[in-house]
Amino acid sequence: MDERTIAGLLATLVVATLAVLGVYGFGTGYLLNSPGEFLVPTLGVLVVAVLAVGALIASGIGSKRWRANPYW
Repeated sequence: MDERTIAGLLATLVVATLAVLGVYGFGTGYLLNSPGEFLVPTLGVLVVAVLAVGALIASGIGSKRWRANPYW
């Protein structure tokens, strides 16, 4: 394996770990402990964040210069 493959696997592992910790934290902090008045605003923020990230991904994928950038 070359260094880029190892770095990619490590980055994927870090992202997956953070996702698992986030789901666990949300489950224990909000779903099990009944946050009351803060549940709806939290869900709203999550929806907006997912839409914003999705829009950024869609704009990056739709760009014709996405792979033409010398960074890649």
